[in-house]
Amino acid sequence: MIDLEGRRALVMGVANEQSIAWGIAESLSAAGAELAFSYLPDERGRAERRVKRLADTVQSELLLPCDVRNDEDLAALFDALGEHWGGLDILIHSIAWARTEDLSKEFSATSREGFALANEVSTYSLVAAAHRAGQLMAHGAGSIVTVTYLGSQRPVPRYNVMGVAKAGLESAVRYLAAEMGPVGIRVNAVSPGPIETLSSAALAGFDRMTQAVSSQAPLRRNVTTREVGDAVAFLCSDAARGITGQVLYVDGGFHLTAGI
Repeated sequence: MIDLEGRRALVMGVANEQSIAWGIAESLSAAGAELAFSYLPDERGRAERRVKRLADTVQSELLLPCDVRNDEDLAALFDALGEHWGGLDILIHSIAWARTEDLSKEFSATSREGFALANEVSTYSLVAAAHRAGQLMAHGAGSIVTVTYLGSQRPVPRYNVMGVAKAGLESAVRYLAAEMGPVGIRVNAVSPGPIETLSSAALAGFDRMTQAVSSQAPLRRNVTTREVGDAVAFLCSDAARGITGQVLYVDGGFHLTAGI
């Protein structure tokens, strides 16, 4: 049984109940962690309402806006956490984005701006958030976990620039782990199999990806967001206190196979 009683966790990246970030939040809450959420603000407040509805189910009252492309937003987010909690134990980073048009054409046709945006949102946001989170984490304690995908390691049809961004994300995990390890902060990633989420809707041929996993993965099925969440809860717990700089695959073993 994973025990996260007394741990304070910020979850970044919840969009709706299908989000991988939400499955992680449910697992952290079930293990006893106290949760805060960030959301991407929009003019009509739709994102805030969606996330608040979910946050209420895990008794979380700390809901904060943050556009990770904005340094002022990031500073305000972590300042608010420091004022409310006085510290932080866990950071969950489940944020990725690329322009749809840069996922629907040949990779070599990726626009310069689209390439920069995908890497800024999907990769640099972890670096920026980890830097600020580390300042709130007590010496000798702290866990940061991000979410990656197999497209970082092998070409996945129409994943394109996101594969490059995820490769950078995994490299950032290793550099952050090396930097932050001496003060006791662990940095890891989970790599789930394809899960139907809001962002996966932008990927052409997503159904073929899930079918490939269910037919080829050793477990012969796709994974759920809660299975990913439980793996993350483990990484955040004392049971994983000797683990850092790793990518943990939660994909039914699909990464062992020939490919999609």
